[in-house]
Amino acid sequence: MIRLYNHSDKSELINLIRLNTPNYFHPSEEKDFIHYLDNEIEDYFVLEEKGKIIGTGGINYFPEKKLARLSWDMVHPNYHGKGIGSEITKFRIDHIRKNTAINAIEVRTSQLVFKYYQKMGFELEKIEKDYWAKGFDLYQMRRGS
Repeated sequence: MIRLYNHSDKSELINLIRLNTPNYFHPSEEKDFIHYLDNEIEDYFVLEEKGKIIGTGGINYFPEKKLARLSWDMVHPNYHGKGIGSEITKFRIDHIRKNTAINAIEVRTSQLVFKYYQKMGFELEKIEKDYWAKGFDLYQMRRGS
């Protein structure tokens, strides 16, 4: 089941980022994620199985650019490779498509998972070394909505 995030999910999501650190996130990114949850959420979703959050991801909107950005995607390590990331990514792309004012979707990720987004139809726009933290490069990618 995919549903909207609510504040009572916060501690479970902080645990989720910790489970994905340091394989996919640098330890310093946890405070950025908490700031996002507290201050920058526009649309943020969680995927539950049997009452447990196993995946999550958000969308931020830039209407002046006719752009939506996928944000803070993560999947519980026990569920990697089982289609959970694809399910929540496709769900958000479909959600964005309902907004006719948006004509492009961006994702800012790292070298660790950019190939996943290529498979989802995103094309690489730029790379910035050590953007997120040392050893965690920015891979900015885009696709049409």
